[in-house]
Amino acid sequence: MAAVRSAMTTTRTHFLLLPNNKCSSSGCYFLRLNKAFASLCRWPSTKEKSSSSSAEETLARRIASRGGSISSSSKEFSTREEGQSESLEYRIFFSDRTGRTISPWHDIPLRSSSGEDGDGTLLNFVVEIPKRTKAKMEVATEEQPYTPIKQDTKNGKLRYYPQIHCCAQLFFSRYNINWNYGLLPQTWEDPTHSNPDIENTYGDNDPVDIVEIGERQAEVGEVLKVKPLGIFAMIDEGELDWKVVAISVDDQKAYLVDDIDDVEIYFPGTLTAIHDWFQDYKVPDGSPPNRFGLGDKPADKATALRVIAETNAAWANLVNRHDPGEINQLKPHAET
Repeated sequence: MAAVRSAMTTTRTHFLLLPNNKCSSSGCYFLRLNKAFASLCRWPSTKEKSSSSSAEETLARRIASRGGSISSSSKEFSTREEGQSESLEYRIFFSDRTGRTISPWHDIPLRSSSGEDGDGTLLNFVVEIPKRTKAKMEVATEEQPYTPIKQDTKNGKLRYYPQIHCCAQLFFSRYNINWNYGLLPQTWEDPTHSNPDIENTYGDNDPVDIVEIGERQAEVGEVLKVKPLGIFAMIDEGELDWKVVAISVDDQKAYLVDDIDDVEIYFPGTLTAIHDWFQDYKVPDGSPPNRFGLGDKPADKATALRVIAETNAAWANLVNRHDPGEINQLKPHAET
């Protein structure tokens, strides 16, 4: 037992996994996971097990105590729930200060009204999946015009991040995402636009994703003010799926980081952990690993701001050319 624990903390650790999440005694499917990712999935203490296992229950209690309304950090938006959580009918709708139902994708502004961070405009970030939770929540871009948050489905079943087991379940992941995750409103990765710098890939027909590295666990539907720090060019099944690395301006370390190099200094191992997690998280379900462009490394803040500006312009062009209900009818590589 001690040997297993020791092996989990080596500088370059390889965990043995199969698509069915279990190992055999003779050999397993290798996921390339380094020390940074290992620290996120390390052997948990009894106290940690209790704390992590109640993360979703804590979030549910918070929602229930507020009468089904999740407050927004920006104080400009509110949310309401419809349906039972963890059901196909569950939705979270957004409203503005006047009580008017709005779309978190189309109606929440990309740029925060709080001003600039000294190097670029602060951005609004819509939280879909809080850190340390497993339900794959997402803005329903196909449900126009209000695009509420729902739980994603596959083959008619609710989707969860796969639980990882190894060595007769001696090793396991307590949760499968260690960062707040969601979208940048008023952005769109155009599926008709080729990106020559990234293997001529086309956009994935979704808003740009945010990986927020702050300490606090956010709530589904929160709108956080963040500053972008860098960006990964992930390639998922041949489509380009940008991942912007950002931090909430309310985080205690926010003042320390202004660009991608600062992340490695003040959040050591985080960039590698993000890369490895997004590369391999679908493998336990039998999918191939994702790939990355831009030299398999995160690009700097300037690149992130350029991508955000381009995808914001693509969104503006989209909503001006198409009825909102037709947005998801666009086909990759179609002529416009």
